[in-house]
Amino acid sequence: MKKLLCLLALALAAPLALAQGPVVRIGTSVGDIDIELYPEQAPGTVENFLRYVKKGYYVGTIFHRVIPGFVAQAGGYTPDLKDKPPGKPIQNEAGNGLSNQQWTVAMARQDAPHTATSQFFINLGNNTGLDQRDKETGRGWGYAVFGKVIQGTETVEKIATTPTSRQNNFSDVPTMPILIKSAKLLPAAKPAEAAAEPAATKPE
Repeated sequence: MKKLLCLLALALAAPLALAQGPVVRIGTSVGDIDIELYPEQAPGTVENFLRYVKKGYYVGTIFHRVIPGFVAQAGGYTPDLKDKPPGKPIQNEAGNGLSNQQWTVAMARQDAPHTATSQFFINLGNNTGLDQRDKETGRGWGYAVFGKVIQGTETVEKIATTPTSRQNNFSDVPTMPILIKSAKLLPAAKPAEAAAEPAATKPE
């Protein structure tokens, strides 16, 4: 039994040991989601995201937009769909070599390219149409990927299959609120643990 428990613990810890970048655990009302961040490719975006995490901004917000096969978006509204005032907009870092592939995490924004603040989304499919294409237009700038779900995809799938409806002029809102209960930066893997495993694969 002890051996089985040890193997289970190692299996659960493996994604964290493989992670090369910081890992943030988002605790939701339907389970946990671990997101590895890519500060080398998106330094300003990662710094911005961690700033919100560390000050507890995301706690008490919800996944307010869920479209199966497309995105699950969060980080800006309370359960009663009231806007939670964010910080200042950041520079768009799309075009950093990271694509909006399934399970990657990117910043949401308005039509203008440099308007992302606190909201982020998880790609539920390979959304290459959200990648940077043309800087001459706002939409062509793309949406900056800054991380990827490395553990908790089953939680994301629960979110993706939650029934949605139109509420208070918002479309695609889960009928059962999916609350972010916690958001924390996890301790880095020990060097010995990280050295024992191959490097994590970044999204293409």
